[in-house]
Amino acid sequence: MYTAAIIVAGGRGTRMGNALPKQFLPLGGTPILMRTLEQFITCSRIDEIVVAVPMENITETKRLTDAFAPGKPVGVVPGGAERQESVFQGLAALRPECGVVVIHDAVRPFITAPLIAECVETAERFGAATVACPIKETVKAVEDGMVVETLDRSKLWIAQTPQAFRAEIILRAHEQARLDRFLGTDDCMLVERLGHPVHVIEGMDENIKITTPVDLAIAGVILTLYERGGNGC
Repeated sequence: MYTAAIIVAGGRGTRMGNALPKQFLPLGGTPILMRTLEQFITCSRIDEIVVAVPMENITETKRLTDAFAPGKPVGVVPGGAERQESVFQGLAALRPECGVVVIHDAVRPFITAPLIAECVETAERFGAATVACPIKETVKAVEDGMVVETLDRSKLWIAQTPQAFRAEIILRAHEQARLDRFLGTDDCMLVERLGHPVHVIEGMDENIKITTPVDLAIAGVILTLYERGGNGC
């Protein structure tokens, strides 16, 4: 199936405390967004890429993608105030022949091309897939500052991206969410509302989302391990 990737880079990075949106901050001398895009460019299962960014960053993003992403179509669209709106704008820009859509956070630069491909293949087979990692910590449900329940962590996973879907499923999920004025925390949540099962692919601890200065420092350590030939976390 023709497969497109939507890279969600619409955030303004307020938690990072930097005037430059976090997706454009350097990681080892290269913008985080470009490190992320590199894996989608090299993945043979991805035919097209659409990047959703703040309106004021479109020109700079086009300049970067022209310089860093030759050889594969990369479009740039304005993102929305919410992540969900950015994804919807990306969906609207896809070609009609698109059969599978992969959605990924721009600030998860340690994703790998093989894991992207596995996500695509799982979505082709089952309709919906997400990368996730089993939780390691004990999790408490808390109300008014008091523990009300200790949750069974054997059933708890931390959702990551990429998340991949057959195109007709994710389009219907977003359209229904807009009709219902429902705002989800990820795209799988919208698909789950349709009653469609989502298959889980075990991800990687190092597939972190960089949103704070501490995350950026951790990413620098991971990058150093990679460059030394290590295996990340």
